[in-house]
Amino acid sequence: MTPDTAERPQMSVEDFDELVRRAPRELKNRLEFLGGRLCIRHGPLDVDEFEELAAAAPETVRLEYINGKVVVKAMPDGNHREIFVWLQEQCMQYRPDLRVYGESGVMSEAYRKGRARTDGAVALKGHFKGHGEWSAANGILMAVEITSHDHDTNQRDRIDKPVGYAAVDIPVYLLIDRDNNTVVVYSDPKDSRYQETVSHPWGSPVELPDPLGFTLDTEELKDYAD
Repeated sequence: MTPDTAERPQMSVEDFDELVRRAPRELKNRLEFLGGRLCIRHGPLDVDEFEELAAAAPETVRLEYINGKVVVKAMPDGNHREIFVWLQEQCMQYRPDLRVYGESGVMSEAYRKGRARTDGAVALKGHFKGHGEWSAANGILMAVEITSHDHDTNQRDRIDKPVGYAAVDIPVYLLIDRDNNTVVVYSDPKDSRYQETVSHPWGSPVELPDPLGFTLDTEELKDYAD
């Protein structure tokens, strides 16, 4: 984590004002911006209220619903985008039948009560045809998160999302951790937990288990260390 990570606001004041302007009327007075963070007054939102708010949010504000809380996901920077392209190229090289779909909204957590925006969702080509903003996890072979240098990345990407993705039986969760320069492979979901977790330093081969069944060459990731 960079030294000033904890000091960075989740969004700008201008983005918050635009979110309030666009929000459904019954939610406008429940939104607050305190200490650089989005807060919800009068108790948490339910899933339906969150979906209304997320649908109204401006493009510069990416909202998730994790553990019953509204979370603002950091916008990707240049290295984040380069890492995503690297993963796309790797998947296409070894599995031309697969695609890495960016910014995929997934119903996560037990009983699909969560709403996660994956940095990438790996599935067979054509899988998301006809889907709405939030898709069931069925058919997603691997969820991918690339950490951002923001205050919430530890809780969101390393703690909450492995539980949420395992709960809906996504076979593999791939965490590309930019704070630790590691690639972490979570697999074998059971009872809302991944039974296997293997961490690899950037530059080492990373074997992806079935249903992926190929090995990532992570040498290029060293170019994006920051």
